[in-house]
This record gives sequence, C-alpha cells and structure tokens, in this order.
Amino acid sequence: MGRWCSPASAEPRSVQLLLLGVALVAASFYAGTLFQSSASPALILPPSVSRSPGSPNPQDASEFTKKVGVSYRTASISVPDYGLDVCPLEYNEHIPCHDAAYIRSLRNLDRSRHEDLEAKCPPREDSLFCLVPPPNDYKIPIRWPTSRDYVWRSNVNHSHLSEVKGGQNWVHENGKLWWFPGGGTHFKRGASEYIERLGNMTTNSTGDLRSAGVVQVLDVGCGVASFSAYLLPLDIHTMSFAPKDGHENQIQFALERGIGAMISVLATKQLPYPGNSFEMVHCSRCRVDWHENDGILLKEVDRLLRPNGYFVYSAPPAYRKDKDFPIIWEKLINITSAMCWKLIAKHVQTAIWIKPEDESCRQKNSDTGILNICDPSDTSSWQSPLMNCVRLNTDQSKIQKLPSRPERLLFYSRSLEIIGVTPEKFDNNNQFWRDQVRKYWSFLGVGKTSIRNIMDMNANYGGFAMALSTDPVWIMNIVPYTTINTLPVIYDRGLIGSYHDWLVFLLNI
Repeated sequence: MGRWCSPASAEPRSVQLLLLGVALVAASFYAGTLFQSSASPALILPPSVSRSPGSPNPQDASEFTKKVGVSYRTASISVPDYGLDVCPLEYNEHIPCHDAAYIRSLRNLDRSRHEDLEAKCPPREDSLFCLVPPPNDYKIPIRWPTSRDYVWRSNVNHSHLSEVKGGQNWVHENGKLWWFPGGGTHFKRGASEYIERLGNMTTNSTGDLRSAGVVQVLDVGCGVASFSAYLLPLDIHTMSFAPKDGHENQIQFALERGIGAMISVLATKQLPYPGNSFEMVHCSRCRVDWHENDGILLKEVDRLLRPNGYFVYSAPPAYRKDKDFPIIWEKLINITSAMCWKLIAKHVQTAIWIKPEDESCRQKNSDTGILNICDPSDTSSWQSPLMNCVRLNTDQSKIQKLPSRPERLLFYSRSLEIIGVTPEKFDNNNQFWRDQVRKYWSFLGVGKTSIRNIMDMNANYGGFAMALSTDPVWIMNIVPYTTINTLPVIYDRGLIGSYHDWLVFLLNI
C-alpha cells in the first residue's frame, strides 16, 4: 500500500490530477457512462406535497418543482475491451461484508446483542470481485431538492417497507415514483411538526433546536432518514445510520433521496465516530435495547455526546404503562441517573435527557461504586469493543465552546492544535480547497444540481467539504484509520464523517 497523502503535503499538480481523475470517474458513473448507456428524456407530474400549517418551510422551498426529469438506460451493459468484469444482475444490491447468507453460516456470533448485523467480511476466495450493475430499468436519479420527496421506484424497487410502514407515512407508492411524505413511527404528523416539538421541549418553548445549540445529530435506526431531511432547513447536519436487517432497503432509500446515511449498528463495537461529536443523539423507535447489559449502549451514547448534549428517546417505554414497558423505563431512569444525565422533558411520546457539563456528580458516583470511569488512554473507536464505563472531561480547559454554523466551518478549533496544525496551515488548506473546487466544477462541466452524494475518501481536515458547503451536495468525510486522526477536526467544523480502514475491505474483495 502506498502512503496516504494530505493535500497540504502533496505536490499541488499531482493532487489536482489525482482528484480530478476520481471526480471524473464519479461523475461518469453518475451519468451512466461506465455502462455505455443511451438515454431518452421524459417528464412525470407527481402530486403536490401538502404541509401542515405553521410547519417550517425549507430554505430552498422555492426550488422544489413538480416536474421530474428522467433518463432511462436503454442499452445493455457491455464490458469494455480494457476489462472490468460486471457482476450478475442479481448482485445489483450487493454490499461488501454484509452478505446475509455468509453471516448466517457463522456460529460464534452473539446474536442476542445483534453481532450478526455488524459487518463481517468473508475470506478472499469467497468475495465478489466485479462491478456491481444497476437494475435493468435504472433511471438517472431525480435531482435534489425534489429527490427529498420523490425517487424512482425502479432504482430502489422494494415494496416491503411501504407495506409495513405505509400507515406511518414513511414511504408510499405513487405510480413510477416512491413518495416520502416526511412521516415516521413517532411523527405521523410529519417530521417538521416533530422537530418543532423537540425544539419546544429543549428550550421550554422559547426557541428551536438551533437556539438549543444543536448543530450535529446522530440518528440511530434512521429508517428512510426523513428526520435528517427535515433538519437540513435548520442547517442541522445529521449522521444517520441503520443496520441491514429485515428493512435492509431503508439506507438505499435514504441515499437515493440524497440524504446522508450509512449502514451501521449499535451491537458489540463502538460506532466509528470520535467522542464529543454530537449535540444530539436521536432514537425514534430505533429498536435498540438501551436498558440491557448494564446500559452499555447508553454509555456509548455518552461517549459520543458533547457536554450539554441531548439524548432524545421516542419509544413505548417513555409513555406506555402496559406489558413490561414500566420495568424498562425504571431501568432507563436508574442507568441515566447513575451517569448523572438529567431528564429535562417528557411529553407526548418523547423523553429528553441532557448530558452534564460539570463532572462532579459522575466523579462522586464513581467514588461510591455506582459508575465505572474509563481509562483516559482508551480513545480508539475503530472496531473497538463497547466499554461499560464513561469518560470524564476532567480538564475543563480542554472543553471548547464552538460557534454555530456556518462560522464553525472556518473556526480554528482546539482539535487542530492538538494534532499540530497551525492557524496559518489551516487557512492555507482552506484556500487550497476553494481553488480546487472551482476547478473541479469547471473541469466537470456539469450543473451543481447534477451531483448530490459525494464521498471524500481521505478527508484530512474537511477542507473539500468546507469548499462545497454552499453547494447543494452532502459529503461523507472518510478518515482512514491508518492515518493521523483528523475526524474530531471534521466534527468540530460542523461536518459529518466516519472512520474507515480501506485496507481491511480491500483485502477481503
């Protein structure tokens, strides 16, 4: 493997050529050219979207259009002379290391803790090594922001989720389209009304989630990610995740809509995000047993929350008095009390706790044996087992109050100082990426609404995402685990991303 190079240390010309090549490949795939497709345009008129009175309108609501452009792939897939094997069509939804048949064959997994939903890579000889094809009737995706509400059925041709969740307004069939009304299990009146209610609960009805200090949210068991979609008008960015399970197509729906999401699960390992990254962790009927195993999953939430961050829990134990829900609720109260979380609101079907900033209560509970404190040296969160302890921010001087977006994008945070990046180097990196992005758009020769989903495979300080922050795109910032840990910098800038180890997955394909 070659060395990973940061933009600041690489030769500018080589960086331009390398990243231009990656951008061109991504653009050509998006346009269908890798499959030598021909296309013919068509128009479809979907129904108008109804909104509840008083619900917040997206900042870009005027850009929503009722006309949806489409391009059909009409030619058969062909393999070019220079190679590139194409997988059989039945593998068009293949996800590396999430092969259900292979995972079922493993006998040593702790299925009671859903270890079977975590990524498990097969041996090299059993892995797929070919280009995953699109469906036969694949269409060029609908452009953002219309894609928030409508996507082509043929691109994610599943009906199970609409049948199971149709009454909860997740997704409905509408001719050749899927329609997403913005509903969810616990927000049947729409995500806008639900988000407004959360703002009222966190601010005593004096403001919204922005005034409550929420910039980044982790949405656990996100479904089709409507919660994330309707937070965007507030300039709140969400890292949404859900496992590949009985509703395995939900992440496909989210990505087809142009909403940031990834396959992941809270099971036996820490999530691939740094500590103190989110102002809110959200669970709306997320199918996580928070009360089990001495609350070890809630302690992972505590790791991820910033001081004064919120845990939002919309689930039956918060409001139902039948079955074993009262017992579960009592366990949740005991666990959160031991961590010194404060229950600040409980209304309708939702409870909200806040993580303390002052660590004196947690230190006291540790001294009396109620709470375990983590070893400060245990900081890794890539493929690390969950830990039944909490981390203390004992040095208050290291806790930095960050500005709101968009100021946070250019803020020189303490996380930059910790890894030895000077303000001058940070400013130079930002200017470098502003210049690069201008060239990318010029080289690609496409409209800025033609591209929505972007992955930065080696995000460094997040400068690429910063330079695109005013464009209608979202960026998944990836920090390889084998490089210097810059993901805290990315989250301090108000961006989202994940750790990853490309080598692990490359050795298994």
